[in-house]
Amino acid sequence: MPKPPRILIIATSAATMDGGSTGLWLEELTTPYYAFRDAGADVTLASIAGGAIPIDPRSVKPVGENDASVERYLADEAFTQTVAATPCFETLGTGDFDALFLPGGHGTMFDYPTSEALARLVAAMSEAGKVVAAVCHGPAGLVAARKADGTPFVAGRKVAGFSDSEERAVGLEHAVPFLLETRLRELGAAYVSGPDFAPFAVRDGNLVTGQNPASAERTAGLVMEALRDAEQAA
Repeated sequence: MPKPPRILIIATSAATMDGGSTGLWLEELTTPYYAFRDAGADVTLASIAGGAIPIDPRSVKPVGENDASVERYLADEAFTQTVAATPCFETLGTGDFDALFLPGGHGTMFDYPTSEALARLVAAMSEAGKVVAAVCHGPAGLVAARKADGTPFVAGRKVAGFSDSEERAVGLEHAVPFLLETRLRELGAAYVSGPDFAPFAVRDGNLVTGQNPASAERTAGLVMEALRDAEQAA
């Protein structure tokens, strides 16, 4: 019986933006988390700074009005307690994980790109043949990573992420430190996308990325596909 894959999810710890509240976009954590768990994976949740993960209040509606995975989370006392008290990812031994997943939310635009430890982890896991994945603003965690030769991690690779037109549509193009699509393109990524706010995800080898909150389920599915391929190749 093969061991279940081990997946490390690292969420943002940034809670404010432009004077208001931000953080994790909840669906981008809950949908992949339950998809991974339901598929038999061993999931560990951590954050950039440790402690409670800030949840963007715009991503949670009254009970009964949310995405199915968010509704499941709201009724899941064990998971809500986990979200309220996460370890800083830098305190974990990361060598045994098979995949890294970075959920989005506008908070990620502020603390993912400035974390040198996260940039090193992204590069190290990819170089070891592990799966690296991110959704929506989560690819902000890829922009500071470098390959062994010093070139940008995303250069020459297909990458999806929250598009510039989506950022403008939600009126936050001036609230973020940079536009994610533009930055990815500047780093040499082959940025790809679908229609605004529609599900879209892409896999380029062991790199999996999704465009927006609606893409979380598709992104999670591609992660499990990449893990199965890696197991068969081992």
